[in-house]
Amino acid sequence: MAEKYNICLDVGGTKVLGAIFNEKDEIIYRLKKRSKSEGEGTADVEKVIISVVEEMIKESGIDKSKLNAIASCAPGVIDQAKGIVLFTPNLPWRNYDIAGAMRKKFGVPFYVGNDVNLGVLGEYQFGAAKGYKNVVGFFPGTGMGGGLILDGKLFTGHQFKAAEYGHMILDPEGPLCGCGQRGCLEAFSSKKGMSDYIRQQVSRGRECMLAEDVQNGVFRSKRLKKALAAKDKVAMEAVDRACHYLAIATGNMINTISPDLVLYGGGIMEAMGELWLEKILAEVDRYCMPSIRPTVELKIAALGDDSILYGDLALIKGL
Repeated sequence: MAEKYNICLDVGGTKVLGAIFNEKDEIIYRLKKRSKSEGEGTADVEKVIISVVEEMIKESGIDKSKLNAIASCAPGVIDQAKGIVLFTPNLPWRNYDIAGAMRKKFGVPFYVGNDVNLGVLGEYQFGAAKGYKNVVGFFPGTGMGGGLILDGKLFTGHQFKAAEYGHMILDPEGPLCGCGQRGCLEAFSSKKGMSDYIRQQVSRGRECMLAEDVQNGVFRSKRLKKALAAKDKVAMEAVDRACHYLAIATGNMINTISPDLVLYGGGIMEAMGELWLEKILAEVDRYCMPSIRPTVELKIAALGDDSILYGDLALIKGL
């Protein structure tokens, strides 16, 4: 019997990452393209996704007839059963039937879920969260996503809308978030939140190595790492502020869930996770019940950029 392949996609506010998995759950081909979602419509982002899938099929040399299924994530609120993106703060999608569009285009089953739900699921099935029963996941990237494993299962809540704790309000008079509220965790601890802070400081006449990077969007994780290595004061302030609010949010989730593990993933963590974890650990005890904190581990995701891709794979396989 001919081998079948699965295509898994990580669709974010600034990039589309794709991978082809063989039947041994190994990545045999990968591709990354930037997706400039600011000001673009649904069709424009859809074109990037389709081009990534088509290019991967062509360049990897696999026959289209050997394609088993495609799965993708998207940031925001998703009806996982119907494959409809209801709302996403960093992409131009509202009630968007991505599954219908992709099934029509490629003629194979298409699955879609929330990005960090799938990132945490990927780590639970294949990575750093394997063997834990209750997992809280924070994935700071362009936005700030959350994912929950409760009693060994991905918890998505009523209508798949759970774990949006990137929009936990930590300061009701704080900075404006992409969701329309003020003072969300995302507004402080995501790339968008940190970029907004850097832009604000630069507008006040302060110098920062990332001034040009954030002029029309968000910095890249590697650029932030470089700025921190150079002891850039504004960049350091942005990170300290981000970690401070992430520590508060971590404490809130520890007190609420009493998990075995709090997991931090995403591009920022892959680039400089040890530094962030150190800063979070220095503060988090202040925001936890003393009786709960000792029973919780805090770790960095093991699969890096591939967490969500493996979550897609778990979705296809029904894990």
